[in-house]
Amino acid sequence: MAAAGRLAGRVALITGASRGIGAAVAKRFAGEGAHVILVARTAGGLEEVDDAIRAAGGSATLVPLDLIDFPALDRLGGVIAERYGRLDNLVGNAAILGGLYPMGHFPPEIWENVFAVNVTANWRLIRSLDPLLRNAKAARVVFVTSGVTRGDFPYWGAYAASKSALEKIATTYAAELGKTTVKVNLLDPGIVRTKMRAEAMPGEDPSRLPAPESITDKFVELATDGCTVSGQIIFARAGN
Repeated sequence: MAAAGRLAGRVALITGASRGIGAAVAKRFAGEGAHVILVARTAGGLEEVDDAIRAAGGSATLVPLDLIDFPALDRLGGVIAERYGRLDNLVGNAAILGGLYPMGHFPPEIWENVFAVNVTANWRLIRSLDPLLRNAKAARVVFVTSGVTRGDFPYWGAYAASKSALEKIATTYAAELGKTTVKVNLLDPGIVRTKMRAEAMPGEDPSRLPAPESITDKFVELATDGCTVSGQIIFARAGN
């Protein structure tokens, strides 16, 4: 079943794949026939996702990796090239909230860590994987952004600023790839049930929120050869 899907034969790398949106996208991509490379800090969570993928007949590789281990991140492209010889999809999903603080009282070490994970790590991913993406027949890259980049959200300074920076990185990269077959877009998932949202919105009832699986269709659309747009912010649901 998996081999006959819309992503059959593709190799896809997904960050933050141990839970939430990343796990849901990894399972869906595997169900659509892709071999998924699961990247996250927590090996235990990755193993659970890997078990679910294999139980459904899919194929996956686990890569426990802290994205701020920059030397290891810089080697990732070479490791993938040696093992698979290709990379067709990159989903940059991993991010941290870092807590909510007034701008004048944000702990510097937390601010810097948010930017290391949400911004610098994604740039290093591009730097490491760019040769593989350019060599693919029709590579597709999706970075996960957030609605906090549009409008004013008190106390969300580090997360909002980091996602704004990620959007500029993605659109700049898309412009640089304009004459190639690589397409780069951003996806705003809107309101989805995740651990990060529960941390930021403790008063919400998570059971009343859409599950991450509800938005995986849009990720698949942006991952296929049929995706012709690039440098765009795509909303998982109309009206977001």
